[in-house]
Amino acid sequence: MFAMPTQPNASPAWQRRHLVGIEPLTADEVRTLLRKAKSYEGVSTSRALPKNADLHGKVVVNLFYEDSTRTRASFRLAASRLSADVLDMSASGSSVSKGETLVDTARNIEAMGVDIIVCRHGQSGAAIQLAQATDSAIVNAGDGQHEHPTQALLDAYTIAKRLGLDADFDFTGLTIAIVGDIGHSRVARSNVHCLTKLGAKVILVGPPTLLPGAFDGLDCEMSHDLDDVLPRIDVINMLRVQFERLAGPAFPSQREYTTLYGLTAARMQRAKDDLVVMHPGPMNRGLEIESAVADGPNSVILDQVANGLAVRMATLALVAGQ
Repeated sequence: MFAMPTQPNASPAWQRRHLVGIEPLTADEVRTLLRKAKSYEGVSTSRALPKNADLHGKVVVNLFYEDSTRTRASFRLAASRLSADVLDMSASGSSVSKGETLVDTARNIEAMGVDIIVCRHGQSGAAIQLAQATDSAIVNAGDGQHEHPTQALLDAYTIAKRLGLDADFDFTGLTIAIVGDIGHSRVARSNVHCLTKLGAKVILVGPPTLLPGAFDGLDCEMSHDLDDVLPRIDVINMLRVQFERLAGPAFPSQREYTTLYGLTAARMQRAKDDLVVMHPGPMNRGLEIESAVADGPNSVILDQVANGLAVRMATLALVAGQ
């Protein structure tokens, strides 16, 4: 929907002006973005290296209507390390509290000479709405229960680095489980699209109340039995139970949820020795994941955070035409 002619400085595989989701991307575009992230890896987290000037003179606005720690800070640092000017905005400190619409807010910001708007919003489709209504490049930092594309990309990048697949980002032969509150998770949706485009088999695991039939249409297996799935997977991505989105009890008790779906040290005995353990954060320690596992040798949770900088630098640069 948002394909554009290839820009002079862009990779031939990257032809998009916005990143509103993973679903519209081709496998080549996903790999182009991941390769671009690899090129930024050194400068993304190093204090010793000078900033990259790819976005010098550009203005990036982080327009966040939902609370965020990692995503907002990551985009801010990513833009700064590309030498862009950065403006952080939130709903609580803007005219949204006076009734202004998302599109009106974005258009008013854009009138000040903005090049890229990074938007996080509770409404599914908010990023697409902005892409259709403004001239700025739009990056989706999470919209409702729709998608969270840069989280999926940084997850894929982390898997590739851990398993030595970052030369070609080909996940053929890998089996990856996403476990937990699938129904409310935009991360799960983006990960399914991203990982299957790269060749992986994806298994979604959770209680029936949190794994709705709507996911039947995606190219993945569905299971309610974590113990059955564990021995056959290479990577496991544990999701937070989003209590704030639940209309009522989704399971009898937190203890029962942990018993059936929590990743504990005892349950890890059923898995492959080199199982890669992931979590997009924030974690409910002791519920979906035990601290001994989250902080253990199989965990790449902090690597995910670090790799998010390079992935978001790549995203900003590509939508800006670099």
